Amino acid sequence: MPTPSVPGILTADQIDLTAASILAVQQSSGAIPWFEGGHTDPWDHVQAAMGLTAAGLTDAAHKAYLWSRDSQRADGSWAIRYEDDVVVDSHTDSNFCAYLATGVWHHWLVTQDLAFAHALWPVVEAGLDAALTMQRPDGTIAWASSGGVPLDEALVTGNASSHLSLRCGVALAEVVGTTRPDWELSAARLRHALDHHGELFTEKPHSMDWYYPVLGGALPQPAAEERIDARWDEFVVPGLGARCVTPNTWVTGAETCELVLALDVLGRTDEARAQLAAMQHLREDDGSYWTGLVYDDDVRWPVERSTWTAATVILAADALSRTTPGSGLFRGDGLPRLEWEVSDECPMTR
Repeated sequence: MPTPSVPGILTADQIDLTAASILAVQQSSGAIPWFEGGHTDPWDHVQAAMGLTAAGLTDAAHKAYLWSRDSQRADGSWAIRYEDDVVVDSHTDSNFCAYLATGVWHHWLVTQDLAFAHALWPVVEAGLDAALTMQRPDGTIAWASSGGVPLDEALVTGNASSHLSLRCGVALAEVVGTTRPDWELSAARLRHALDHHGELFTEKPHSMDWYYPVLGGALPQPAAEERIDARWDEFVVPGLGARCVTPNTWVTGAETCELVLALDVLGRTDEARAQLAAMQHLREDDGSYWTGLVYDDDVRWPVERSTWTAATVILAADALSRTTPGSGLFRGDGLPRLEWEVSDECPMTR
């Protein structure tokens, strides 16, 4: 399988180096921590595995997904934080539970490994079911739970990501020869809340809440365009990338590359390429990427080179280059839309 590359920005050899920098951090258990000596969380672990898959390191990615299987708890959830495979924060994040579906669907798209899909299906199914125990009557999903009790806060980014994961789960169910119509309904209720009931979500000053609802391609094009244009000047720093959070003068590589993915959804290729190029100041010679830069002080912060940043660079390069069969994941290629038809009667009140 060819390695993704973006002419004038990243060569295939450079992407190979970036993938190798992720592989170098992977532990013998298959876990991929944030950085050497850092902790592992289930969402960023899956993101790192997706980067490995897109770069052709499918055996290492498979090993990472087996860690997800082996660390899953009896109720289908994962802890929020692990250090050397020991749980150090036992809370449950709904999006962390759901995101394995996105990773496994991506791995299937790239490898067409049916045995893998069947082997991971029960893990994906249990993870999505665990996430949906936190879905509220209004369609939103509480961001986390403690002791089995959902916390009273729904976040835009986590819900948008979970919507994509539900769509991936529905598609994966078809691959393994089953259906989950209840997931379709849950995803439709969630999409309706995201698109028409912003008041149900806790507002955050993070760029993720700005662009993440565009990822997956579920938003209609005009609405997605309007969303990106409305806050472009607030979050994008010319020549450096995207802020993580306003008003901080801090650009981050992963958020910039997720913005690249959102721009790719919209077909705004020149802007997407410009943002991928802009964040290359975070690249090291070994292919790894610093998490971010406080640009007013010209200081890298935090002082870490994160695997999930490196992985998101690879995924962005793949999306722009259309290299692997998984390159259309965030465009929603091949995924069901799973939306309510908008009518005068809100489906949440029926």
